[in-house]
This record gives sequence, C-alpha cells and structure tokens, in this order.
Amino acid sequence: MKTTSYYPVIMTDAVAATAAFYCDHFGFEAKFESEWYVHLQSRESGNVTLAVLEGSHATIPEQGRGRVSGLILNFEVEDVDAEFARVSQAGLPILQELRDEAFGQRHFITADPNGVLIDVIKPIPPSAEFMAQYSADALPQ
Repeated sequence: MKTTSYYPVIMTDAVAATAAFYCDHFGFEAKFESEWYVHLQSRESGNVTLAVLEGSHATIPEQGRGRVSGLILNFEVEDVDAEFARVSQAGLPILQELRDEAFGQRHFITADPNGVLIDVIKPIPPSAEFMAQYSADALPQ
C-alpha cells in the first residue's frame, strides 16, 4: 500500500465548536467546511491535517457511529515550554504538567472539548536505558 496522506478524524456531536477549538488554539484553518465535516490544515505546514466529523453521519457504518474515545493526538513542536505557557494562558485544561520523560520527550497534555487528549511534545535525548530501544535513525537529537 502506498499511502499518500494520513490524518485523524475526530467524531463528535459538536463539529463547528471542535473545529474552532483547533483553529483557535493549535493553528489550523478550515480547507473544507460543511455542517457535518470540517477538514483542517495547519497554517504552518500543509502536511499536518485533521478532520472533524459528525459522529452520527450516514457515511459512518452504524456500528461505528458515536463520539471519539481513547485517542491521543501528538503534536511535536519546536518550543514546548512556550506552547505550555500559551496553552496555560488560554485557560485550556492541563491534565499533565510539563515534564521530561526518560524515554525521550519533554511534554504536557491538555484536552479538546470532546475529551480527546492532546500531547504537546518536544523530542529530547533519551536516557541510556531507553536509547538502546530506538533504531539508529529514530533517535531524538
């Protein structure tokens, strides 16, 4: 399979509000909008996209309809400390305070209005214990 694009789709009963959240707080803009679906693209990178879909829409098989659950969106950023300050200032919930992890991340976790977790990450060098678990081409710099 040759994949040409990949993006998560958040199923919700609040399409417009969810899309607005990602536009307001995470730098997305709508590239397609309808009442039941919004396709978002990062203002900074055309390779970063996200979609929001009405969870009861007929395009979804009946057994899969509903709201998203059990999802974490990871956003890798250049300056996680600045993003933590910005998100905190905006009043978003901080579910995990900013911290360094031995496996190679400095990060914090917030959530969108649907309860989708958002993990904002800056890769950092892992501890020696975790370094051995990375392939050579995947080590954070």
